[in-house]
Amino acid sequence: MDSDDDRGAGAGYGPASAAGTSEDGPTPDEGAPSVVSPTVVSPAVGGMAGLSLPYQLIAAAALAAFAVLGCMQLAMVFLHVAPSNTLTKQHGAAVDEWVYPEFEQNWKLFAPNPLQQNVAVQVRTEIAGPDGPRTMPWRDLSAEDGRAIRGNLLPSHVQQNELRRAWDFYVGSHDDKNRANGLRGTLSEKYVRRLVMLRLGAHDGETVLRIQVRSEVRAVAAPGWSDEKVSTGPSYRVLPWWKITADDLPEGADGSGEAGQ
Repeated sequence: MDSDDDRGAGAGYGPASAAGTSEDGPTPDEGAPSVVSPTVVSPAVGGMAGLSLPYQLIAAAALAAFAVLGCMQLAMVFLHVAPSNTLTKQHGAAVDEWVYPEFEQNWKLFAPNPLQQNVAVQVRTEIAGPDGPRTMPWRDLSAEDGRAIRGNLLPSHVQQNELRRAWDFYVGSHDDKNRANGLRGTLSEKYVRRLVMLRLGAHDGETVLRIQVRSEVRAVAAPGWSDEKVSTGPSYRVLPWWKITADDLPEGADGSGEAGQ
């Protein structure tokens, strides 16, 4: 009779006959999955480094130009708001030409003084006609801007401030007799003429010979709870007639008339 040890060895249950073993050692299991080494993916190159050399040079030149322009803007604005110094005395005209009127600094933002008057800028034109020049009625440019702003959730900066700031620029650079105070006065006159002609050119097709601009000023009425008596009647500041030349017309407009005053 075989012993338990002999039966176990003969049936293959013993250590010597265990599956997957041999005299030289265990054999690998053919059904086990093979281990695959991970593939290393290089990250995509972005930004300027991802461009070809010619485009890198173009991008670098554009960035350098923007940097120079930004430094010039900061320098001009700094000289404009800085106290009088040697540079502003020598190059004040160049600084003013750069700053006015687009980059003018208005410090009322930090010391607000609410307006107590409503100022409307109006214009009338003298146009060429078959029977001679004709003078047109006054046209309220400020009222047109007001109609464009009312009901508009996102009114443009042009509609809100362009005409008002142009008139403030003119008034601040002229005396009560409309005489210009140096370079700023002459520049403000050109700016007002061009702005008015830009507004007129969008609606009228006639040839404009001359324009005349005026302001209508009305005091803001006192609140109901105040005993203050304020006259809300209009007062006018009328400028002389300006002859229109080609320099006053928007780009691409036809030539203007040459009639004198």
